[in-house]
Amino acid sequence: MKRGTDAATAPQLEQLVSGYLRVLANERAASAHTLRAYERELASFASYIMERYGKEQSPARIEHTHIRAYLGTLYDRGLSKASTARALAAIRSWFKWLARTGRVEQNVASLVATPRLPKHLPRVPSIEQMNRVVDNVADDAASWPARDKAILELLYGCGIRNSELTGLDLKDIYWAQEVILVRGKGKKQRYVPLGDAAAQALRAYLAERSARLAASGPEKKRSTTPAVFVNLQLRGLNKPGGEARLTTRSIGRIVKRIAILRGLPWDIHPHTLRHAFGTHLLEEGADLRAIQELLGHERLSTTQRYTQLTTSQLTQVYDRTHPRAK
Repeated sequence: MKRGTDAATAPQLEQLVSGYLRVLANERAASAHTLRAYERELASFASYIMERYGKEQSPARIEHTHIRAYLGTLYDRGLSKASTARALAAIRSWFKWLARTGRVEQNVASLVATPRLPKHLPRVPSIEQMNRVVDNVADDAASWPARDKAILELLYGCGIRNSELTGLDLKDIYWAQEVILVRGKGKKQRYVPLGDAAAQALRAYLAERSARLAASGPEKKRSTTPAVFVNLQLRGLNKPGGEARLTTRSIGRIVKRIAILRGLPWDIHPHTLRHAFGTHLLEEGADLRAIQELLGHERLSTTQRYTQLTTSQLTQVYDRTHPRAK
């Protein structure tokens, strides 16, 4: 396609959005979560452009001022700076692809400044608080205590992401080597040590899981599933290809319910346990590079956030306790 093609003969924006999403899925192995987010953001932007400038609008005719105007509409709708920044990131990525494939001459989205975001460090529970939560998973807070304890042990004891936890299969557990194989962002794989407490909780849960599957009844089409963590009622197991695998949303509800009942703040979520894993390792003297490998961070700068967390906590202790702090 010739650059600067007239709008009347240019591919419609929806087609270019769909084409880019296929590239993300097939060539870059983007996660389902990333694909949904980019589809939502780019569809909204394309709809705005077509409504304002016509359905046959060419991307070559889109200027950085049009993008700024679109971001302004997001602010008018009450979206936060963080949400607006995510929308701009998707648009930038799309225009980068458009420029690389010759559909536009330059990435005009790169001329739009990212909204300045406040730096919020996540609140991280103390080691004592985490031990209280993980060691006290009982019927009053858990619908399946053995399973839910194993979930907490792996999230905190291994520092894995919610999506990595739900994606675990039985074949990913290497008992002899005391590690689990984790599939992270971009389908990158890494081995994570399986500590004694996590291994013990996982064995106890898997025994109950096997018994529950065996008792699921002859009317079920399947009595096995590769998924490590399954839902309480084994919903979906009798459907073609069904695995009864827990969803990330379900994991979030489980973690929040147990943590709140054990005294943690209401804004607790699975990623909080991952932050706690990194922070507590650093507090106990672990090497930053080792933490980077365990967490599966591509950049060391991402892991260095945990040094900020620890410094922040030390400052709070100093301010609260030192006689000359005031």
